[in-house]
Amino acid sequence: MRRFLLLFFVCLALSQFAAGSSPQSNPQPGEEYPLGPDSQRQPGVPQGKVTKYTWTSKIFPGTVRDYYVYIPAQYTPDKPACVMLFEDGKSFVSEDGRGRIPIVFDNLIAKHEMPVTIAILIDPGVLKNSAGKTIRINRSYEYDSLSDRYARFLLDEILPEVAKTYNLSKDPNDRAISGGSSGGICSFTVAWLHPEAFHRVLSFIGSFADLRGGDIYPALIRKTEPKPIRVFLQDGSHDLNIFAGDWWLANQSMASALAFAGYDFKFVTGDKDHDMIQGGAILPDALRWLWRDYPTPIAKPKLDHLDDRQTGLADISPDWEWVATLGVGSHSKPSSSLLVRNPWLRGARGITADQQGNVFVADSLGKSIYRIDPDGKAAVFVKDAGGAHGLTFGTDGRLYACRDDVILSFSPDGTTTRALEGDVPCQDIVGANGGEFYFTGNGGITHYKPGNHNVYGPNEDWGFHQMVANGLCLSPDRSLLYASDPNGKWVWSYQVNSDGSLSNGEPYFRLETTDEGSASGAAGMAVDSKGILYVSTLLGIQILDAQGRVVGILNRPEQADPASGPVSGVAFGGADHQYLYAVVGDQVFRRQLIPKTAKP
Repeated sequence: MRRFLLLFFVCLALSQFAAGSSPQSNPQPGEEYPLGPDSQRQPGVPQGKVTKYTWTSKIFPGTVRDYYVYIPAQYTPDKPACVMLFEDGKSFVSEDGRGRIPIVFDNLIAKHEMPVTIAILIDPGVLKNSAGKTIRINRSYEYDSLSDRYARFLLDEILPEVAKTYNLSKDPNDRAISGGSSGGICSFTVAWLHPEAFHRVLSFIGSFADLRGGDIYPALIRKTEPKPIRVFLQDGSHDLNIFAGDWWLANQSMASALAFAGYDFKFVTGDKDHDMIQGGAILPDALRWLWRDYPTPIAKPKLDHLDDRQTGLADISPDWEWVATLGVGSHSKPSSSLLVRNPWLRGARGITADQQGNVFVADSLGKSIYRIDPDGKAAVFVKDAGGAHGLTFGTDGRLYACRDDVILSFSPDGTTTRALEGDVPCQDIVGANGGEFYFTGNGGITHYKPGNHNVYGPNEDWGFHQMVANGLCLSPDRSLLYASDPNGKWVWSYQVNSDGSLSNGEPYFRLETTDEGSASGAAGMAVDSKGILYVSTLLGIQILDAQGRVVGILNRPEQADPASGPVSGVAFGGADHQYLYAVVGDQVFRRQLIPKTAKP
């Protein structure tokens, strides 16, 4: 009994999380949640129209589902309408249930308490056999998964289909998404992965548990650079407590993480079970809160509140900035945001910096190597490097570059020599002592010094056979070599011996990975003077401390072309090496690192 009372009061205390407005008071046990007047038909209120459709998906092959489109009476095709999507559409569209979206929308839109909004209410897909019998229910696969497959289903199939008939806004500030239970975590996942498409999330009794890995979200929210999302959460103290986790505690963890990261969110708690009893009662108020101050854009939370927190984001400037535009005979001064773009720079594959902070970028398709000085002035360093990719500076001050089976060496004036040629496939390279360097190729690591080179390949007994080496960098004191593995979730750490040989390898740095598999997509890396490692991955630039733990994740630059892929390489350059440069496709970006001593 004592343990139960202690747990009750701990849960009660933890439930008081909110931002943007005060949390709703916890009701007394047994309190009812009647539907208010906004959930009832009111005389004189214009009524919208609901139309039912059926859709066969290609993204979820062969699945069939019903979806419903609510069009408010105030809609006119000459103006793009706001859009709100609902998972488990049938339960929300019913006027006899707890959601009653057509009624609630009619009332709130008529009172100008939310904008003119088209609702698209979508059921989960099912797979049927030739006799029409359901043989597979896709609900958990679609809703509980952390991949962007469901988001792509919405963005590539449902929204374009509805847009054939109605004028839907494409502004993420005009788009919201909602659901209950697994539909709640699904709604958050869609906005989390695609903040360029959705800025508003409404979750009832969200399943932020380990049904399909959703329990990771509180940690990811704390580690990841904040996104421009507004979130409303609701849960009850008698929600599910099953094999996948405790829903009540999971939603509290979500609220705590959102508060830590500075999000505009609200968490309303109650005493009900895994149902929409409270959710239906508060739905009108939740929508008012979600759409409050519209059309004021929802801003990305600032990072300055994290200065004193244990996070890798505390010393990072608020956003990527534009430093130069590369073009034939055209160079620009630094401006408000960095976008280094160039018709030549079609396939940036390598990036590094020298001691003076000049940044060098290799264009493997355009065959040139470019130099960006600390002031942001860009120029061709080597016009034809033959498709060089991986770049590094040796301690001898020369620039080295991988090119197919040749490693090139460049003097400060760009004069080219061949440092190594023959059967030496090279993916990435890092300078060691004097004219020595390490490079990756065929899954292994080669240590080269003039006249001799040793290959540490995939079959080495000390663990290298478990990974495929890609990017390389050295610790600040050059005592350790780090090798990224794009096919796994580890960056390996090896001891560099006095003769340059490698030993004592461990899968030391643990990366966060996407839901689609265990591949991190880890590529180029950089390490700062404090030993903090920055790794280019599918999730963004992951920041790892000296003990191998992810302490922050920088989002892919919003200005980058969405089709250009993830960040492929990083380097520290600029004045005093206080800028983190990143390569995305044919573009280069940078962010300033802010010294703690410079902060007020």
